[in-house]
Amino acid sequence: MNWQSLISGSDVRGVAMGEHPVLTEHIAKCLGMAFARFTAQKTGKPVSQVTIAIGRDSRVTGPALATAAAEGISRAGASVMNFGLCTTPAMYMSIITPGFQPDGSIMVTASHLPPERNGLKFFLADGGLETKDVVELLNTASELNPEDFAVSGKIADKPFLPVYMNQLADRIRTGLDTDLPKPLLGLHVVVDAGNGAGGFYAELMESLGAWIEGSQFLEPDGRFPNHMPNPENPEAMRSVSEAVKRAGADLGVIFDADCDRAAIVDSDGREINRNRLIALVSAMILDEKPGQTIVTDSVTSSGLRKFINDWGGEHYRYKRGYRNVIDEARRLNDEGIECPLAIETSGHAALKENHFLDDGMYLVTVLIVKAMKLKQQGKTLGSLIADLQEPVESKEIRLNITDENFRAAGQNAIAMVMDYANAAENWHIAPDNREGVRISFDLNGGMDNGWFLLRLSVHDPVLPLNVESDVPGGVSTMLKALYEVLKDASGIDLEPLKSEIGG
Repeated sequence: MNWQSLISGSDVRGVAMGEHPVLTEHIAKCLGMAFARFTAQKTGKPVSQVTIAIGRDSRVTGPALATAAAEGISRAGASVMNFGLCTTPAMYMSIITPGFQPDGSIMVTASHLPPERNGLKFFLADGGLETKDVVELLNTASELNPEDFAVSGKIADKPFLPVYMNQLADRIRTGLDTDLPKPLLGLHVVVDAGNGAGGFYAELMESLGAWIEGSQFLEPDGRFPNHMPNPENPEAMRSVSEAVKRAGADLGVIFDADCDRAAIVDSDGREINRNRLIALVSAMILDEKPGQTIVTDSVTSSGLRKFINDWGGEHYRYKRGYRNVIDEARRLNDEGIECPLAIETSGHAALKENHFLDDGMYLVTVLIVKAMKLKQQGKTLGSLIADLQEPVESKEIRLNITDENFRAAGQNAIAMVMDYANAAENWHIAPDNREGVRISFDLNGGMDNGWFLLRLSVHDPVLPLNVESDVPGGVSTMLKALYEVLKDASGIDLEPLKSEIGG
């Protein structure tokens, strides 16, 4: 098999159940052994002195894959802390939490992907592994046969979620400046875990005094029978929105399967995800200290930029990929540019105050603190983003690349657009164009009231196209203009674009 085909960004992912699984227990065992040796090399310890923590989300294949990875670690001679059901952010937090502090950790999850898929995420003390590290791990694992080694490292159950819950509870009490045992009395929160790993958050809310009537899908069930655990999924967001309205709650929160992403719903059922979520967190941060820089991915709207500027901040667009925005935020801070937040429209968010850890549950906890403060003033979280200008029209189209050398074909198409824009009077290349090509337009006599972004997917042979307009009919106008530029591009399936413009 092609082991490198399991790479998905900085994770390992693949089909793990059914007739033809590619992520098998044998592969998990080999990866466990390889990661133990990798961790020993990075820490400078003998592998016999290395400890690795393992956790998993609720997927059906999770227990078997986690057990296999633990056995591989043990056969390498390292020890294992088995956390059982856990969240991805908690796997990193365990590394820096006294009483645990493993040398590395593995989370068995495929995030928001369908139930038949699973994966592994790897962490060391300085954060998640990068893609090049995962390439190395897979190369090493492909040459191992763990059965040639005896089980020698200790494997012990040591749940971490109760400790992580206490850390979140402490953040709430600190944020509200109280040591009361139930500081959330009077707040009504609906929790939707989508049958992933985050159902315990309702227990946390209730223990702190919040009312959780209407919470749903809290029981871990890796078949995800109710809706996909995904804050970007329309069905999932409709479900939690309706639950909030039925219960008359102050807000609702929803997590993906491993809780590194989240979104919320205001008391009127309004979804606060994507640009709205970025705006909300930015407003909270900039209200406390204006002048800071907010790093986002490249597909954020022009209205969000104006909103952040109006709140006294600087909007810094960067490349898609949560590791990209986090690494860029770290770099800016190292250069002396104060940047407290790195966030993607997908809901991946990392706060400087939380080690720039990609933690949706921590983000929601910060929002809960603000919601409690606002309720005491008779306001809601949604009131903070009342002035956010949202597009009249928006569309995302995915153009498949049919050429075998898909990167070259995609880059050629982007270059065609860039070349045309350089010469066209009414096409404006965005000054912060850091990924693909972002073009703004002056539509219907206005200025900078429409844009599109054409970029090459990080992993797939696809050109995602995002387009937004602040005036009716603007999306169609821009798509027609773009089609005229790309109609002779080779190796690009333009049918989805033609269909949108009625061609």
